[in-house]
Amino acid sequence: MRKFYPLLIFFFAFVNSYSQEVYFLTGSNFTKYNFNSQVEPMVTALQAGTGSFYEVGYDFSLNSDVLSYSLAFTLNEYNALAGTPVASYSWQTKYAGAQMSLNYIQKITKRFKFGLRAGLNISKIIYGKQNINGVIYDLSDQKEFSGLYFSYFGGASANYKLNDSGYLSFGYGYSNGLNTANSTQEKVIFNNQQILFGIHFYINK
Repeated sequence: MRKFYPLLIFFFAFVNSYSQEVYFLTGSNFTKYNFNSQVEPMVTALQAGTGSFYEVGYDFSLNSDVLSYSLAFTLNEYNALAGTPVASYSWQTKYAGAQMSLNYIQKITKRFKFGLRAGLNISKIIYGKQNINGVIYDLSDQKEFSGLYFSYFGGASANYKLNDSGYLSFGYGYSNGLNTANSTQEKVIFNNQQILFGIHFYINK
């Protein structure tokens, strides 16, 4: 955690110097695991699990009132459940990553705007546990979960202007991806939906 502090100091110094907007998003992930295995297919029906997510980033204008791009740090919890009358399973994971996106904003009224965005998230597991009938296993070193995880995402939001300093956002996002470094016969894909809330502050406006 101590190694993370210099990154935060650098991040906020960079934001205050160059960015057009700094923002913070948080909300809930609804994640469904998709297992592909040539050895032993998953026969138990998987259910979506819930988890939190956090995103802090900054947004650069592309010399346009409607287009911009964002860079951000993210923390996502990708959780899932499965079970039968005789067995129960659960997965809890946390992934820290970096994210880039292209954003489109359309003004609706003086205070309301509609936003779309799409981008790429690259992350790595920092915590992972699997519970099988009360027995806990560590997922951090499992090749299906470790390594770099690449996720493509898209989303939409409604934005409400508070004042000349910033605005609030409420939206929906969808993403999925794959650990491309995993060379085993077992693959895990996270199909993830997000409900998000954000607060945004203008910088150098």
